[in-house]
Amino acid sequence: MPANTPFIRESGSGPAVVCLHSNASSSSQWRGLMDTLSPRFRVLAPDCYGAGKSADWSSDQTISLDDEANFLEPVLSAAGEPFFLVAHSYGAATALKVALNEPRRVRAMVLYEPTLFSLIDADSAPPNAADGIRQAVQAAGGALDDGDSSRAAKHFIDYWMGPQGWDTTPDSKRGPIAASVVNVRRWGHALFTEPTALHAFKALDIPVLYMVGKLTTQSALGVARLLTAVLPRVEVMAFNGLGHMGPVTHPELVNDAIAAFLDRQLTACST
Repeated sequence: MPANTPFIRESGSGPAVVCLHSNASSSSQWRGLMDTLSPRFRVLAPDCYGAGKSADWSSDQTISLDDEANFLEPVLSAAGEPFFLVAHSYGAATALKVALNEPRRVRAMVLYEPTLFSLIDADSAPPNAADGIRQAVQAAGGALDDGDSSRAAKHFIDYWMGPQGWDTTPDSKRGPIAASVVNVRRWGHALFTEPTALHAFKALDIPVLYMVGKLTTQSALGVARLLTAVLPRVEVMAFNGLGHMGPVTHPELVNDAIAAFLDRQLTACST
């Protein structure tokens, strides 16, 4: 596999669905969804930069969401047009860039808490709803400077999953997460410096299912408040008892909602 080509999990046949994972994760987070969708959809789930079996970002330049979207181009080309996008967290922020860059390619989107923190800062200067994740990134970066990737992972995971998030993470997952979190400053830079203005999302005239967990963070809620006010064809679904990592902690619940939405879109297209 060429270094500039993402690793892709693929299953099923039918209309294409491209699934983008969150930070500190990989395409494996979508295995359950792939099983659910593959009888009637062709599902492509890539590993993004530095995740799973894909190559890491090799440039000495800071990364942007456009860079992330460009890395996925072989996946998007393989999906054909138009395709559905399903995405979580950082992957959902990247999905929004994909859709903005070439909206004709995207049939509809399912977004679970995209993390476009630049929108919060543009709306109101700090202190604001993004302060918690800003501080978590800084703390994780400091731990990395001390050579402690486990402590860096704890700062990051505890922000998104609560104070015991890292302590209750299975040992089998700690190593890959700690290895991934070495990129935490890179992720933060991409999300806090993304230049796209909020009003640009008014042009996304496609169906969007915007999912949030009612137990999520202020930063995720802050982004949701802004985006759901401007996306022209948005449907909001809020899950009781779920947080930011809902697609990972409660995959059956989230996956069933995703499947129902995609099925409705297919029905709407055929009538």
